[in-house]
Amino acid sequence: MVERCEETDDMAFRSDLKYSDVTPKADYLNRRQIMAAAGGAALGAIAGPALAASPYDTDLAPNTLEDITSYNNFYEFGTSKSDPARYAGALTTDPWSVRIDGLVERPGTYDLADLLKGMDIEERIYRFRCVEAWSMVVPWNGFQLSQLLEKVGVQSGAKYVYFETLVRPEEMPGQKRRLLDWPYREGLRLDEAMNPLTLIATGLYGEVLPNQNGAPLRLVVPWKYGFKSIKSIVRISLTDKQPPTTWNMQNPREYGFYSNVNPQVDHPRWSQATERRIGGGLFSRRQETLMFNGYGEWVADLYKGMDLAKYF
Repeated sequence: MVERCEETDDMAFRSDLKYSDVTPKADYLNRRQIMAAAGGAALGAIAGPALAASPYDTDLAPNTLEDITSYNNFYEFGTSKSDPARYAGALTTDPWSVRIDGLVERPGTYDLADLLKGMDIEERIYRFRCVEAWSMVVPWNGFQLSQLLEKVGVQSGAKYVYFETLVRPEEMPGQKRRLLDWPYREGLRLDEAMNPLTLIATGLYGEVLPNQNGAPLRLVVPWKYGFKSIKSIVRISLTDKQPPTTWNMQNPREYGFYSNVNPQVDHPRWSQATERRIGGGLFSRRQETLMFNGYGEWVADLYKGMDLAKYF
């Protein structure tokens, strides 16, 4: 079985970081205003209209770009937090296409440019909570998944959305080992996918998405543990049945299909009641984990009447 909780060994190389390394909120907002004045030009080929503040933004200061791009889980490149930054530069992301199939009106293989055409690129400053009990705050750029699903047309029988990551072992060395059953798979219930918080990220900090963070397209579902936010997407499929998901297949006792952030439901091997914010050093003070990662106002109704301990 592949172990996911690697905090002790992998966090040691970040022990010199302090909270003073985190980008001050005021400085970041000034950066946003500059970007807006430039019409979002910093986003390059995937830029949309000028980026405005989102009602879903957290007031927490974002982590530094260094934090976000150097401390990653992306097993396609290896199991160490530093492996993605070390090896992902070899990944070819242009050209890129995404196969969209299943219960959709307009199935096909879409070139990245065609897929992004007409999408409203927004900026979202989201909390990010890993199942390993560490967290970040990330300023994503992207568009609501609902926009893409509306573009391809969801058929009436669809109940779930399924995703797959690229398989290219010559560029993704972790795939040369049987760490997981490749390709990496994830899925959402359709109402989760259509929720306005659910984002397809195309960048962060106003720039194109770095390879180690899931370029060129990754899912971001901020009220769920981070492994639900699948990276480097090459397939999206609409289905009437709950799809297989990688970590649930690997160990269903430890990783449920939903994987909502829930401080009241511990992982079998560690507590989920608190988390450690990356950027505060190895011995930084832990903070309480929020139900649904603090997004309950927008998502709690999706699970009304469900036993969230049973459907974890």
